[in-house]
Amino acid sequence: MQPTIVVICAAALFLGAALGFLVPRFIGGKRLKDAKTLAKRIIEETRKEALAQKKEILIQGKDEILEAKRNMEQDLKEQQRDLKAKERKIQEQNERLEEKLENALQKEQEFLAVEKNFSRKEKELKDLEEDLLRRINEEEARLQEVSGLTAEEARARLFEEIEARTRHEAGRMMRLIETEAKETADRKAKEILALAIQRYAGDYVAEQTVTAVALPSEEMKGRIIGREGRNIRALEAATGVDLIIDDTPETVILSAYSPLRRQVAKMSLERLIQDGRIHPARIEDIVKKVEQELEVHIRETGEQATFDAGVHGIHPDIVRLLGHLKFRTSFSQNVLQHSLEVASLCGIMAAELNLDIKKAKRAGLLHDLGKSLDHEVEGSHATIGADIAKKYGENKEIIHAIAAHHEDIPPKSALAVLVQAADSLSGARPGARKELLENYVKRLEDLENIATSFNGISKAYAVQAGRELRVMVNCDDVNDDSTYLLCKDITEKIERDLTYPGQIRVTVIRERRAVGFAK
Repeated sequence: MQPTIVVICAAALFLGAALGFLVPRFIGGKRLKDAKTLAKRIIEETRKEALAQKKEILIQGKDEILEAKRNMEQDLKEQQRDLKAKERKIQEQNERLEEKLENALQKEQEFLAVEKNFSRKEKELKDLEEDLLRRINEEEARLQEVSGLTAEEARARLFEEIEARTRHEAGRMMRLIETEAKETADRKAKEILALAIQRYAGDYVAEQTVTAVALPSEEMKGRIIGREGRNIRALEAATGVDLIIDDTPETVILSAYSPLRRQVAKMSLERLIQDGRIHPARIEDIVKKVEQELEVHIRETGEQATFDAGVHGIHPDIVRLLGHLKFRTSFSQNVLQHSLEVASLCGIMAAELNLDIKKAKRAGLLHDLGKSLDHEVEGSHATIGADIAKKYGENKEIIHAIAAHHEDIPPKSALAVLVQAADSLSGARPGARKELLENYVKRLEDLENIATSFNGISKAYAVQAGRELRVMVNCDDVNDDSTYLLCKDITEKIERDLTYPGQIRVTVIRERRAVGFAK
């Protein structure tokens, strides 16, 4: 049974293998035939499609060739047009050059004609000159025969006469010009100074070395003094000011040379009185706050001064120093107010003299800048101010005007002289130096009395705020030589008997008048 099954299985396997081999071959042959047919059909269709594309490409190439040909023809035509335009332009330039050449040739011919004419005239002039020289020689020979002098002697005598006459005329003209210049300059200077004084009206503010602070009651004096005087000592130590508490009702006197310290002390004391808490620690705190606020106020004051004077572009450190001038005095005149007054006077006079008004005002405002530091730095305030201005890049003319306004160095510019004049005007006018009117008038009377105390004096006048004394003498009693001695004696007596700021000019005048009456 089992061998039969094995045989059957082997037969089945053989049959299966035969079928597996024969069936694919049959199927593969059929497919191969179909594939060849399909391949032939695809090749045929591809060939046809390739021929169609070839025709299309040929047609497209012909179109592109035609388009390129048209473009080339168009470019060629444009190039030909450009060439023709350039040829026309070159032809026009050639024509213009030919025209210029013809004009140049024509001018050259004209120049040659003029040169020929000039040569002819030059020859004629030369002939004429020779003829004149010949005649002059003949006339000189004739004159020598008549006068008996040689040509050199006659020429020397003629030159001497001309020189003498010319010297006389030149001397007379110089005297007239000098006299006229002095009169004109003196009159113009007086007009400018008078105009400047008239147009400026400055405030008169009395500056002192003490400041009074009002108290709400007498009881406050004891609180200011404090136990065993500790409060008043703390306030004096913090501010550098002496507090004077006397019998004056409801008033405390602050005494110090520095207005700035007095201002700090005044503001601090007023705040302490208002606050009510008065003890050393509170005093030191208030003083520090007041000093900070006052520093801000100083800067604002300097900025306001520059605005009032119309001067801009000043360095901030210089502006702060200008603010300090509010708390400085000179001969009891506030320096900041004086500087503003000088700036205004400089501007007025510069306008009359056709000078730079802005530069004049700037120099006038800064001329006393050194007084903000002259108590801390060695040297005159003019030199200190010039150094400060130079440090912060001010103009050289401004620096020179500051340095020369008290003649520490000679003034070399009109601006420097202008600042000198304005500074003198500001300090010399009545009341500027805060002098009592009675003392001012008394000093003028003393000046005139000193002059009239000498023999031969007819009149004496103190003018220019007491800066000049004019003395008229009797011409019968005093001769010209004696006027110089009289002027010297009056000057010495003024120096010996009077006290005054600056200097006083003494002018002695002697004149003779002849009066007649026609009847």
